[in-house]
Amino acid sequence: MEHIKLKHLRLGVNIDHVATLRNARGGAHPSPVAAALLAQKAGADGITAHLREDRRHIKDEDINDLKQAIDIPLNFEMAATQEMLENALRVRPIAACIVPERREELTTEGGLAVAGQETRLAPMIDQLKKAGIRVSLFVDADEQELQAAAKLGADIVELHTGRYCDSPAGERRQHEARRIAHGAHFAHALGLEVHAGHGLSFETVSDIAAMPEIVELNIGHFLIGASVFTGLEDAINQMRNLMDEARKRV
Repeated sequence: MEHIKLKHLRLGVNIDHVATLRNARGGAHPSPVAAALLAQKAGADGITAHLREDRRHIKDEDINDLKQAIDIPLNFEMAATQEMLENALRVRPIAACIVPERREELTTEGGLAVAGQETRLAPMIDQLKKAGIRVSLFVDADEQELQAAAKLGADIVELHTGRYCDSPAGERRQHEARRIAHGAHFAHALGLEVHAGHGLSFETVSDIAAMPEIVELNIGHFLIGASVFTGLEDAINQMRNLMDEARKRV
C-alpha cells in the first residue's frame, strides 16, 4: 500500500436532530443554530445540515441562519432535485453532499446509486462546481459507484457506514470494516477526497477513524442523543478524543 501522509481527521457535526426536537413541540427551542455554535466552540471542524423535501427537521430559515452564524464550513446535504439545487446555489455552502432520499424512510438507508444516473446527476454537479461549491456524493463503498463518482467530477465521496454500525461486534462488523477500508483506498487512488458517516458512535468510530485515506467523519444522531445525558460539548469532546486516539495507532 502506498504511504499516505496522515492529515488531521476532521469532525463534521450534523445538527438535524436538534431541529427534530424543536419541531416535536413547535416554537424555537432547542435552536439548531445554537447547537451549531456550541459544536463550533467544542472543536467541530464543520456543520452538516440536511434540508429534506418534507422539511421534517431542518427548515429553509435554519440553513440561512446557519450560513450567517457559523465560522466553520457548512455541508449542505441535499437530494438530487431541482428544488434543492436552487437552494444550494442560493445559500452557497462550502460543500453540497448529494444523498438519496425517500419520503417514507426514517433516515438515509443507503448510498446514492450514482452508476446509471450519470445523465441526471452530471448537469447538477456541473452547476454546483461552477458556483464554487465542492460536490460530495454519499455512496456505498462499491468500486462501480466510486468510479462513477470520479468520472462525474465529484470532489468528495462520503462512504456510508450504516451497515458497519448496525452489524453486531465481531466478524460481521469486521467484514464491513474491511469493505469500507477497501472502498476508501480505491476512492483515494481515483483522486477523490474520502469522508465517511452514518450511525457512528463511541463504540464504532475507532475502526473507521483509523483508515488513513478518510479525512472527515460526519456524525449527528448519536452526538445529539449523547448530549441529552452529558451535554453536546462533552459528547463532541469524547468523540474527538476517540478519533484522535485511533488516528495515532495508524
